[in-house]
Amino acid sequence: MSGKLINGKEIGGKIRETIQQEVNDLKSEGITPGLAVILVGDDSASHTYVANKQKACSELGIYSRLIQFEAEISEDTLLSQIEQLNTDSAIDGILVQLPLPKHINEQKIIDAISPYKDVDGFHPINVGKMLIGEPSFQPCTPSGIMKLLEYSNVDVAGKHAVVVGRSNIVGIPMGQLLLKKDATVTYCHSKTQDLSAITKQADILVVATGRAKLIGKEDVKDGAVVIDVGMNRDIHGKLCGDVDFDAVFEKVSAITPVPGGVGPMTITMLLYNTLQSAKKKSSRQPLVK
Repeated sequence: MSGKLINGKEIGGKIRETIQQEVNDLKSEGITPGLAVILVGDDSASHTYVANKQKACSELGIYSRLIQFEAEISEDTLLSQIEQLNTDSAIDGILVQLPLPKHINEQKIIDAISPYKDVDGFHPINVGKMLIGEPSFQPCTPSGIMKLLEYSNVDVAGKHAVVVGRSNIVGIPMGQLLLKKDATVTYCHSKTQDLSAITKQADILVVATGRAKLIGKEDVKDGAVVIDVGMNRDIHGKLCGDVDFDAVFEKVSAITPVPGGVGPMTITMLLYNTLQSAKKKSSRQPLVK
């Protein structure tokens, strides 16, 4: 089984070793990369995600600052906090944990973050630069998936890649990054007719819908590479992805498990982006691709 598994923990660990060495090199120059995380409200999943990010920062020697607000915080107060962080020399990356309370405009908050500290890769300037191939921060989950494919020796060029999901965070940028590596990309979504007919054509299938076990054995091509971005609970309360792993496993050439696949890479690429931002203090080079 292990030969087919794309192990995000293992690949992420290799990348983190490199990040840690570069962090140490920067520290020898008197520069400590710094990440500020803003957490609003008491959503349990958000608290878990933030705790994992802080733990990862600590392990790699990255300075981490957690700023917490009650769910009732005003939009103006949050914007003021972001403005302060934009000019804080100790902070290289700013992350606002989503989702935010409904009375706060998420896009307005994202737009307020300096593009030079937007380590989530969500700011319109970074999104635009990514689309035209200029150096920019790339969204962490899609860029992490590209690393999974690279480290697993999956040649993307010329392959038919199908992305199921069209969110601004995963689906849309995922397709664009695959396109930049010369894949032929098809997007599918909730309005797609005969979804299975399209997913069965995929050499590389990326599924990011938030619907447990949406993709079954009959929906994949023999020998396909399957990347499962989902994180759900099945009818028995067991953690599962958007792909029916057990049903699909024997049919594909490679697949990410849930958990342990895409998840670890998202945090790894957040650390990577924070490092790149900090390196600008030393080298004054453009953001890396």
